[in-house]
Formats: sequence, C-alpha cells, structure tokens
Amino acid sequence: MRAAWRGVMPAPPAVALATLGVLLLAAAASTMADDLAGDGRALLAFRDAVGKHLAWNGSDPATACSWTGVTCEGGRVAVLRLPGAALSGRVPEGTLGNLTALHTLSLRLNALTGALPGDLAGASALRNVFLNGNRLSGEFPRAFLALPGLIRLALGGNDLTGAIPKEVGGLARLKVLLLENNRFSGEIPDLKQPLQQFNVSFNQLNGSIPATLRSMPRSAFLGTGLCGGPLGPCPGEPSPSPSPAGGQPASPRPANDGGKGTNEGGSGKKSKKLSGGAIAGIAIGSAIGAALLLFLLVCLCCRSGRTKTRSMEMPPPSSAPPVVTGGGRKPPEMTSAAAVAPMATVGHPHVSPLGQSTSGKKLIFFGSAAAVAPFDLEDLLRASAEVLGKGAFGTTYKAVLESGATVAVKRLKDVTLSEPEFRERIADIGELQHEFIVPLRAYYYSKDEKLLVYDFMPMGSLSAVLHGNRGSGRTPLNWETRSSIALAAARGVEYIHSTSSSASHGNIKSSNVLLNKSYQARLSDNGLSALVGPSSAPTRASGYRAPEVTDPRRVSQKADVYSFGVLLLELLTGKAPSQAALNDEGVDLPRWVQSVVRSEWTAEVFDMELLRYQSVEEQMVQLLQLAIDCVAQVPDARPSMPHVVLRIEKIKRSSERLEGRDQQQQQTSNLEEGDDQTSKPESAEGFNPFAP
Repeated sequence: MRAAWRGVMPAPPAVALATLGVLLLAAAASTMADDLAGDGRALLAFRDAVGKHLAWNGSDPATACSWTGVTCEGGRVAVLRLPGAALSGRVPEGTLGNLTALHTLSLRLNALTGALPGDLAGASALRNVFLNGNRLSGEFPRAFLALPGLIRLALGGNDLTGAIPKEVGGLARLKVLLLENNRFSGEIPDLKQPLQQFNVSFNQLNGSIPATLRSMPRSAFLGTGLCGGPLGPCPGEPSPSPSPAGGQPASPRPANDGGKGTNEGGSGKKSKKLSGGAIAGIAIGSAIGAALLLFLLVCLCCRSGRTKTRSMEMPPPSSAPPVVTGGGRKPPEMTSAAAVAPMATVGHPHVSPLGQSTSGKKLIFFGSAAAVAPFDLEDLLRASAEVLGKGAFGTTYKAVLESGATVAVKRLKDVTLSEPEFRERIADIGELQHEFIVPLRAYYYSKDEKLLVYDFMPMGSLSAVLHGNRGSGRTPLNWETRSSIALAAARGVEYIHSTSSSASHGNIKSSNVLLNKSYQARLSDNGLSALVGPSSAPTRASGYRAPEVTDPRRVSQKADVYSFGVLLLELLTGKAPSQAALNDEGVDLPRWVQSVVRSEWTAEVFDMELLRYQSVEEQMVQLLQLAIDCVAQVPDARPSMPHVVLRIEKIKRSSERLEGRDQQQQQTSNLEEGDDQTSKPESAEGFNPFAP
C-alpha cells in the first residue's frame, strides 16, 4: 500500500522547477517565432502595397531578418531602412503599425503618397523616423504624437498641410524635428524640449518664433512669414539695444552709496573746484576727440563710396579661351581665386556690368520662396562672384551672399525671346521640382540681362570629376558611385518626360550632371535650349546629339535617350565624347564602343578604374548593353526612359547582392544617426538658402 502511494506522490521541487523552465522556454521560443512571422507578414503587406519590386522571400515570413533593408534585434524586426528604394503609393493600415519592436524607420527619398495610417501609433518602440523626400499629404501625422519615446522625426520635403500640433511639445525625448519644404501654416507651437536640430523653412508659417527656438540658425526659418530671433524683431518688438562705445556696459551709480563718491564727503567738507589748467585741458581734449571722430566718419564715407562704384572700375572677366589640360581634355568647370569679384561687376566683353542695367527690376522666385524671398536683387549684386564655367547658354557663377548663403547664377546670352515669351517658358521650367533635377529657384529679366538662380552643387559636374584630374592625387569614381549617378540621372530624365509627351531635357551631357557633397547626382540646364537663339544652341560636335536632330532647340524624347546613352558610355569608358579623336579615324564614342564590342574585346571598353571590380563585371556589361541600345541609329529602336530606369535598378540590385552591401544604406546611415548633411550645421563654405 505504501509503495502504491509512493508512486503517485508529486515529483521533488527541483524536478518540477526544471520541467516548468523547459516549458516556459519552449513557449517563449514559440511566441518569438510567432512574433517574427507576424513582423514578416506585416512587411510583406507593406511590400505588396508600395514596393512590389523588393526581393523579399514571401513564402516564409519567418526569414524577414535576412531581407534587404531589414535588421532584427532579439528575434524581432527592429530597423527598416529603404531610402531611395523606388517605393510608391499609400502606406496601408495593418503594415508598419504592426511592427511593435521597430525603433528605426527610414523610408526617405521615395514616392510615398497620401496620409500615413493611424495605426502607426502601434509601433510604440519607434525612436527614429525619417520620411523626408516623399509626397506625403494631409495634416501632421497624429500617430507620432502617441510615441513618447520619439527622438528624431524628419518629415521635410513632403506636401503636409495644416498647423503644427501643440502636442509636439509633449514629446519629451524629441531632439530633432525637421519639417522644411511642406505647406504647414499658422504659428509654431511652444516647444519646451531642448532641440538639437530644428527646421521649418519654406512653409506657410507666420507669427513670432518662440523664445526657446530663437537660438536656432536663420536657415531654419527661411521662406516663411515668421519674425523674431534670427529673422529680426517682430513689429512692435524692441530692437536689441547696442552696447555702449568701447564694449563695456554702463554701470549707473547707486542713488545712495553711503556718502562716498558724492560732491560732499562724509565729513561735510566741500569738494575742491577744478583749476583753470584742468578746464583748459578738458576743452582741448574734447576738441581733439571731436576732430578724430569727424576724420573717421569721412574715411568711412569715402570707403563706402569706393565700394559702391567699384563695379564701374573693375574690368569684366577675361574672355580668353580656357586652358586645355593634359590628355586633350578640357574641363568645363574653371575655378580661380583671381576670378572672385562682386556679382555686380561681372559682364560679357560687350555688355555693361550688372549694376548698370538692373534698375526698376527684381528677382522672381518660384515655389515656396515666392511668398517670402530669401534675398533680393541687391543682395545678389553685392555677392562675391566666382566663374564656374562658360557654356553654350552663357556663363555660370558661384555667388556667396553676405548672409553666407551660396547659390549658382547663370547669365544667359543670345536670348531672342520677348519678355512675355521668356516669362512663359521660364515658368514651365521653374515649376519642375524633382529630387534629381537642380531646381530653378529664381530669375531676373531685363532688356540687357537675363539671370537664372539655381542651388549650388559643391562637387561640380560629372565631367569635371570624371575627366579633370587623372593624376596620383585623384579619387577615382568606383562602380557603385557611377551606377548611382546613372540611376539618378535616368530618374531625372524620366520625370521630365513624364510631364508631357513632348517634354524633353534637350541638352543631356556630363557637364550638366551636377554632384553634391555625397556625389548624389542632379540634372541641370533643363529646358534652356528653348530660351536661346540658334547661334547659342550646342552643335553636334559635342558628341551627345542624336543623328536625327537638325534643330538643337527641338529635341525629342528619343533624342534625349540617345544623349543619355552617350552619357552611360562616358561613365563606363571614362572617355569624353568631345575628344578630338578616339582613334586615328576620329570615330565618335558610340561607334568606337560598338566596334570594340564586335571584335569581342569588351573588357577593353571599360575605364581602367573600373577593371578592379571583377565581381560586378557582368553588371558592367549589362549597363554597357543598355547604353548601346540607347544609342541606336533608329529612334524607334531606342528604349523609353521608364524602361531605362527599370533596367538600371535591376542592374544595381544585382551588383549590390553580389558585393554583399547596399550603397544607399551606407550613404544614409549617417543621417539616421543624426549626422547627415541635411542636419549638420552650415559649413564654412556657405549654406543653400533654399535647402533645409
């Protein structure tokens, strides 16, 4: 009986605890697997809505940690980075909001549209959100107001409207708030957080800048109707009183200092009277001081007069032809310290300086700057100007304004259009705003002068970088950078073509592909061929023009594709189409490449700097084949630009998988750690008055 009873007794405590631990671990592992699978299903729903081209394994959501752009921590999806990944459309409910362990979300530089889903508040672990550079619309996303742990929020470059909610001030951990280039209106709410970075420039805001934000730089508030702080006092506000001469504040005497220092001492004795010599000395000193002050005022007036008339005394920039560098290549961009002069003094050899022909006119701005101009014509004329290059359409200058802002100014030549025609055509160009096109910010028109104001691109043109310095100190362009430049330029051309069936760039070439500090490319000079006369239109000698083009002012979209194909060949071969001769017969670049490929010496085509990347040789050959397709002699045989973009995207994805890294993620990782160029303080070189 005792033995039978012993058989049904409970297990010892240690055994029971061990069994319970195993069961709990198994349950936790099962829960974690379920959570990861749930994360994977949410990501797949997100992909199906806005990024069907993403190469994620849809058959097994539990493998989400190995997908491109996804990082896991503790068995959950913690980071989603897909910047510049060609995502488009509206983010639906039941996708990102279900990623409850997600702490970093970067979807910037895509084409996401509409309002963000309300259930995004369900991603309660979010700390860093980067959605700048999309097409989001609607009011400020309320979901972010329910994320108390939010640290960085970047929503710049969208189409958001309405007021900035006062609840933003309740996000106690917020350090970075970037809302530039939207359509927010009303006043800035009182934000108590000690923000490290803040930008609301180019919005429809008004009112006074809150006291807690007045230490921010002026560039954080440009292009708005705000006042106060770095923008100057609001109406009715007292101006900051200047310090007394000598820089020392006045120290008023106390009304009662215990009887010391007054005319009568504590003993009741009368003060001594000044002697006649002392009075004479004071009088003479005062007269000498007044004379010195008068002399200083005269000197200042003379100096000011010389400054104002200096534009009449300085000669215009030299019209001598540019120096040709070694190898027979002529860099299209020339920079010289000796070329720096006030903008008002620049001129063509037979045209008066700018200051003599600009009275009664003003700069006309585009976009959000049209409401509140960041600078005026007088500011531009006072800027120091430096010649960047001379082309078929005119001369381009780097202009540094007194505020420190830097812009590029193109002075057009041979414009034969009437003022109404010019304004109509320039308005079409100014309305074209895209991340891969250098935007036209403003223009000036008078009978003798036509000026265009653009963003300044600090790295210059692709032509200068590709062909300029081939010496030992040169930093070569690697495959990833070249393929990224090709994709950015293709997207820019594609966007231009999408605006109208007859829209074209008209002058695609490497000197019109400009680079910023991180070598991201933008197209420039869009549409300028329609503004100038036939004498200024580029000739066929440049090597980019399609064979069917007879009037360089009328270029079809298929002719643009041909020019883009030549640009691709230039990127791959390192050879400039404008060279006098690529061989003894002087064959142009497309025919030379085709002849080498037909001889089965394809490797001989590529730039020596690319031959080191053997792992992506197949991708280089694919891009070469695309370029050859683009330069087909028959226009109808050339692909469309949307097709070109898709093929380059496919080539880039393939090469990134082979190399085991994603260049775009590397380029944006600094931003997501709060150290990107869009959130750094302005460099000593100057800032862009139109950019965040």
